[in-house]
Amino acid sequence: MINYMKLIYSVFIILITSNIVMAQSVPAPEENIPYLVTFGANGDKSWGDDDFCQIFFFVVPKTQKSSVYFRVYDPGTGSSIDEKKGEFNTKTKFAVFGGTGCITNKDARGTDPKGKWYSGNILSHKIFGNEYVDDWYTFGPFNPTSGEYSKKYGGYVFKVSARGISGDDGNLYKYFMSTSSSSNVPVEGGNAFTFEYTFRLNDKPGEVSHVYPYIDSNVVSVKQGNFDWDNDGDLKIITNTRLSIPLQKSGDGDWGRSEHKVVEAEKESTFDVQFHKNKAAPAKNNNISFYITNQYGESMPFYTVPIGGIPKPKSVIRITKKK
Repeated sequence: MINYMKLIYSVFIILITSNIVMAQSVPAPEENIPYLVTFGANGDKSWGDDDFCQIFFFVVPKTQKSSVYFRVYDPGTGSSIDEKKGEFNTKTKFAVFGGTGCITNKDARGTDPKGKWYSGNILSHKIFGNEYVDDWYTFGPFNPTSGEYSKKYGGYVFKVSARGISGDDGNLYKYFMSTSSSSNVPVEGGNAFTFEYTFRLNDKPGEVSHVYPYIDSNVVSVKQGNFDWDNDGDLKIITNTRLSIPLQKSGDGDWGRSEHKVVEAEKESTFDVQFHKNKAAPAKNNNISFYITNQYGESMPFYTVPIGGIPKPKSVIRITKKK
């Protein structure tokens, strides 16, 4: 009995620890997304990036007292994972913001870099050409309180932007919020989210990627937009009550949009938006931009760790008569 209880405790600790680690990694393992992608300012939008700018928000809980760091894997352009167009010539500016307005400014929560999307205080920034390819660069240290406190988002919020300022290549990279400057040590209770996701899909046929928007109690319908899907398979939403809601798909360099009602039982839960890779003829190096808004046109956040967990529709029970 003692050994059995030890086994149960060990499994519990492993599950808790893995959930903490997933909270810090962007993209998260459960999303099954290889890399984020941002193209240079002169990039071709038909390659999958609709605005050459990507913004993520990181939440540091009030319980965190020691410094935090934001680490970027492969922030430069020129490695084997980056998407080359001609010769590599792209420069990308990464920046960290905190302070008043970082998240509460409406422009910061949009799907496009318009207005004062850069709101708040700029805490650090760096422009990368071909530096730090296949390597980590660390921003920080930052006092947790230098973020903007938000009760709605559960802690101090920092904004990290990646913006292509020149060139036309695709810069692929990852983030990790850490308590260490030299390794990936998770911030316990942290999370990350974005209002528009631009990412690289897997090349392998049949792979499924996921993003997880949270549906609050005021949402009665959602409108999704996907850019440059290249007809690369199926797009669908899974909820806690419905097994599959098909989405309007985009082709090459255009948008696919559709609106979907939200039933009462789906409120205050997470949707699982699934990107099913074409099994027969998958597109290679396919990048996509994706967002969801509510009935008022307000952008909804995608959390790397789904709030309330990944939705699991209730089983359908079929009763058959005995022969």
